[in-house]
Amino acid sequence: MNQPLAYVHPGAKIAKNVVIEPFTTIHNNVVIGEGTWIGSNVTIMEGARIGKNCNIFPGAVISAPPQDLKYQGEDTIAEIGDNVTIRECVTINKGTSDRMKTVIGDNCLIMAYCHIAHDCIVGANCIFSNNSTLAGHITVGDSVVLAGMTAVHQFCSIGNHAFVTGGSLVRKDVPPYVKAAREPLSYVGINSVGLRRRGFSTEKIREVQDIYRILYQRNYNNTQAVEIIEAEMEATPERDEILQFIKDSQRGIMKGYFSANS
Repeated sequence: MNQPLAYVHPGAKIAKNVVIEPFTTIHNNVVIGEGTWIGSNVTIMEGARIGKNCNIFPGAVISAPPQDLKYQGEDTIAEIGDNVTIRECVTINKGTSDRMKTVIGDNCLIMAYCHIAHDCIVGANCIFSNNSTLAGHITVGDSVVLAGMTAVHQFCSIGNHAFVTGGSLVRKDVPPYVKAAREPLSYVGINSVGLRRRGFSTEKIREVQDIYRILYQRNYNNTQAVEIIEAEMEATPERDEILQFIKDSQRGIMKGYFSANS
């Protein structure tokens, strides 16, 4: 249902039961899936691919050109999954020639005034609290929570099920399953509350905890810790995921609190 005071470009592909409120503008080369609600004063620009049953609140701008001087107008997209809620004044830029797209996975909640820059890949079931900001080329795993006013440096990675406390400056990679806090950002434990909420068993939580004790609490360097974890810990999907994240890290992983402040 399109309000007469909304503008929808003839080249946009809008499912029949999408609701578009007054004073919203939808540009050419946009696709919006079934059951999505677009609030008033939303701007959806070329290259947006929005899934089913999303809710986009007033003032949001989706798929604007990147704030990147290297961008030369290449044909890129911003891809929003199904069941995503985008609150007031969120900005999500489309990709550049690096990844050609910016992606928000299914079932995410992006709260008011968040910014997600070009070429970010965000997994499913994430929650970004108010004013959280991702610079360009960032990778965020599934079920990640960023508390309010978190700022993430370009090219950083954040692993699955991580929790980053409010007001944090993320300059290094944040491994899976952990809590990150303090300044400089440091390991302060595993995200046990989040893991229990998502159905992880007590035994699995202890396994993850034992891995990070070796990595962060026994005064080994990362290379030594990885070798010990591989030698002493039983191979499981979680163990292998953590090890692979450390090995793939380009910016280096954050330190433990005491080593970061020594």
